[in-house]
Amino acid sequence: MIDPVVKGTKVVFGPCRLSYTHVFQKHSFDGNDSEGKYSTNILIPKKEKETVNAIRKAIEAAKAEAIVSKWKGKEPKNLASPLMDGDDKDDEVYAGHYYLNAKSSTRPGVVDAKGVTIVDEEEIYSGVWVVVSVSFFGFDVNVNKGIACGLNNIMKFKDGDRLGGRVSAEADFAGINLDDESDDDI
Repeated sequence: MIDPVVKGTKVVFGPCRLSYTHVFQKHSFDGNDSEGKYSTNILIPKKEKETVNAIRKAIEAAKAEAIVSKWKGKEPKNLASPLMDGDDKDDEVYAGHYYLNAKSSTRPGVVDAKGVTIVDEEEIYSGVWVVVSVSFFGFDVNVNKGIACGLNNIMKFKDGDRLGGRVSAEADFAGINLDDESDDDI
């Protein structure tokens, strides 16, 4: 793991894995993608205590800002938190992790480890290992109040097993050898 970098409400940390990843095109779970956002869940192993503490520190900074700017000087009760316990989710991939649901209205920057922009959408997928930059901010929408996680930028660290059961074509066809003579039997 890298040493997490905290600047107020912003944190850069990783490597971590992505899940439910939509960072090249907006996505909406209700099907109205024109109203959607760029989004991904960020899985953080619970054993990465320094990263978790850095995230909590940035969340507290966002809370302090929102008390002044959104909540009229008082912290609301039952605030929604962006840092969630994966053990509470009915998904074995999330077990032993915390996770953030990071979103953005603008497309995040996506680069490789050398800082070169990634344009191939197949490079960033659910299961890839990345370093991420996120920012936390308070919200007050109707009766809901809390701290949300904004997705800033992603740097690919390395490939990982795809989540959701999909595997690469290379993995599916590894070891299959079709020679030119076999097409006579077809």
